[in-house]
Amino acid sequence: MAYYNSKVVNYTYDEAITKVTEELKKEGFGILTEIDVKETLKKKLDVDFRRYKILGACNPPFAYKALQAEENLGVLLPCNIVVQEKTDSTIQVSVINPLESMQAVQNEALGEVAIEVSAKLKKVLENL
Repeated sequence: MAYYNSKVVNYTYDEAITKVTEELKKEGFGILTEIDVKETLKKKLDVDFRRYKILGACNPPFAYKALQAEENLGVLLPCNIVVQEKTDSTIQVSVINPLESMQAVQNEALGEVAIEVSAKLKKVLENL
């Protein structure tokens, strides 16, 4: 299994960010963080980079369940979603695969949460 799932979408970059945010909301996720990688790299390193945004999404009920099962799980939260403009000008949306990231934790109590969160994130991609 891959550590992420992705899809090339038929939206502009800005439309993709809006659509991803809407689809995440339908699945109970909110955006906690937004990192504009292009802007940050320009500001910090004075380098040019393609449009690339990391959205940190959280579904509070699932985050709460996971943190109850594994107190240090916060190092893997929130769920990151990347919206990027590829070099061929296509727009790709990638979401973390919780089934893979939770395997590293080796806590069976997280299995159900990982399955449910993974299904929700896959649904977000499918609906784009």
